[in-house]
Amino acid sequence: MKIKNLFIAALMLMLLNISCSKSDSGTGSGGTGNTPATEQNMANVAYGTDPLQKMDIFLPANRTTASTKVLILIHGGAWIIGDKSEFTTAQLDTIKKRLPGYAIFNLNYRLAALPPTNTFPAQEMDIKAAVEFIYANRASYLIGDKFVMMGASAGGHLSLLHAYKYTSPVKIKAVVDFFGPTDMTDMYNNPGTFSSASIALLMGGSTPTSNPTLYQQSSPLYFAGATSCPTIILQGELDPLVNANSQSLALYTKLNTAGAISQYVLYPGLHHGDDWSVATFTDAYNKIQAFLAVNVQ
Repeated sequence: MKIKNLFIAALMLMLLNISCSKSDSGTGSGGTGNTPATEQNMANVAYGTDPLQKMDIFLPANRTTASTKVLILIHGGAWIIGDKSEFTTAQLDTIKKRLPGYAIFNLNYRLAALPPTNTFPAQEMDIKAAVEFIYANRASYLIGDKFVMMGASAGGHLSLLHAYKYTSPVKIKAVVDFFGPTDMTDMYNNPGTFSSASIALLMGGSTPTSNPTLYQQSSPLYFAGATSCPTIILQGELDPLVNANSQSLALYTKLNTAGAISQYVLYPGLHHGDDWSVATFTDAYNKIQAFLAVNVQ
């Protein structure tokens, strides 16, 4: 199964439109009294006891609890591979320039493997634990309570699932989804270049027939509705892994019908990110910036 870190490729392509300098690796400090907070970067901050429950934190200068928003990044990799280290300094600098008012939290999470370990909902619970950790520490980080989630492929799925399923301790303000699965039953029944066996592995060996509740509870589509946060979906028309119609369009249709704020961006003739051009990624991130500017105040 060919799973690429396509979200990372997108960020690399963004560098063509925005010049990026190498980031300061200094730790910086929080502001005290009338002293503005300086930039602060922290690596491998634990949000749980498992070695994979770690995050890298990038706090901007001049941040405040009143004005600084939170962007949570979730890598892809079919829930079985991938790592936060794939976001390089240059790529993270690009995000900072695109979204200067955000503190960035780049997550690792437990990955499913054989023999069956870390099966679903382990990944979902890790994202939930990370959000709770960030929220609980927002005063010490000098960040606010406006949280946005962004992910690609499996990371898109996890972003959507958390954003729609949980409102405590904080309701997510918006979610950015690059071609994330939304209906796990359909992923099993119509796996494309995935395999039904790989989906069953993630689900602890179960199928939609043997454990329909698990598949339902793992599907963002099931939780989407009128109260769902603003969502922008970016999808290739010919994606062989995540079907544009039964996954992304199905989600957009349900959100739109329910009256939730949503935007569906379909790129004709394109696949799961690997063939997206510089112009395509530039367009995607222009749309993301505009969407967040309007919907996360």
